[in-house]
Amino acid sequence: MAGTSSQPRHERAAGVGTTRAVWSRDFGLFFVARAIARLGDAMLPVALAAGLLQHGYGAGAVGLAMAATAAAFAGLVVFGGVLADRFSTRRLMIGADLVRLGTQALAAALFFSGHVVLWQICAIGFVNGVAGAVFQPGVASTVPRLASDIQGANGAIRVAESAAQLAGPAAAGLLVGFASPGGVFAAHATTYGISALCLLLLRLPPLAPGRRVVVGGGTKAFRADLVEGWREFRSRRWLWSVIAVWGVYMIAVWGPTVPLVATEVVQEHGPRAYGLVNSALGAGTVAGGLLALRLRPLRMLRAGAIALVGFAAFPASVGAGLGVPAMATGAAVAGAGMSFWGVMWATSVQTQVPPDVLNRIHAYDVAGSLAMMPVGQALAGPAASAIGADQVLLVAGATSFAVCAALLLIPAVRGLVRVDPAAAGSERTAATPEPSRAEKC
Repeated sequence: MAGTSSQPRHERAAGVGTTRAVWSRDFGLFFVARAIARLGDAMLPVALAAGLLQHGYGAGAVGLAMAATAAAFAGLVVFGGVLADRFSTRRLMIGADLVRLGTQALAAALFFSGHVVLWQICAIGFVNGVAGAVFQPGVASTVPRLASDIQGANGAIRVAESAAQLAGPAAAGLLVGFASPGGVFAAHATTYGISALCLLLLRLPPLAPGRRVVVGGGTKAFRADLVEGWREFRSRRWLWSVIAVWGVYMIAVWGPTVPLVATEVVQEHGPRAYGLVNSALGAGTVAGGLLALRLRPLRMLRAGAIALVGFAAFPASVGAGLGVPAMATGAAVAGAGMSFWGVMWATSVQTQVPPDVLNRIHAYDVAGSLAMMPVGQALAGPAASAIGADQVLLVAGATSFAVCAALLLIPAVRGLVRVDPAAAGSERTAATPEPSRAEKC
């Protein structure tokens, strides 16, 4: 199992020379970039639904437009990981933001003009997905370069993104009500512009000494990097084991929970109740991020898997037909558990994987984590028709327990010892402007 230094693992365990440095000018810029972009992304579903329904399209068209983005992202993010390991991650992320600034501005113009054609919206969504696939892998390697306290940095970003996820739909609803769906798309384009500006002002410290220099170009070299990333991914049992278990989680838990909870709560208690439950879920994710800022478990994945047990309360409370207060409580517990697990997982990947292949490993992680979610969502409807939505949600709750138990039963997962963030940080020199050739080679 590779770490970020040759220092013995027991010397890199928590509590040995740990520094808690998170906040700096450059991390603050990255923090703002991630928060503002997530705010815009949270506004998008409202804009798409309101805009397409206003122009005579149905719910299927909204799903198709969202699927175009998801398909492009999931299908190409692995290739984005190769690009991020070969070129400047900051410049790739800026370029991706500028592309999405242009596409969302174009979508705003279409909605303002009243000339909305579904294939055009889907094409814009597809381009956004491609840009997201280029952007996302670089996030993994940027956090360790900006903060020596990697867990604290991930926790702070998770809190900001969760808060933005809460505020986004509300802001979009206000814009739709007082302006139009085009106004939401214009605001979304602006968030990408702000993100690009923050990243432009950002200065990354030099890469760690001894980093592998990428040489060669063309299809053969690109394929070799892709294969190397897969080899590194397979060599870490804790990594691929979690992704394999997560595939089951996406199919049997997360995939059916999202659409069926919405349907059941709205039908039984009305849209206001669903808004309350959804807000409780978001508040729980904020709480989980704050908790991850405080707790420093030695075995991070074991602690994260235990916290993830709390997610079972969400589908189980809805499936059991409990009242709105109980469902909201279950949603808050679920959000906290999921958020805490997310910080533990992201920090483990960023500290256990060498920087040479981190972007590619993160890309395989993202692709593997998301691949099964559409399957779970697609099976939710037929399963609900066959045995009832409440039964499917109860099964999802029980499966959530089983998934957490499976994670804890894998020795490589439950026994993974944290890497001291200071050890990762010691490989970086003091923060200075990013050299243009060092990272582009």
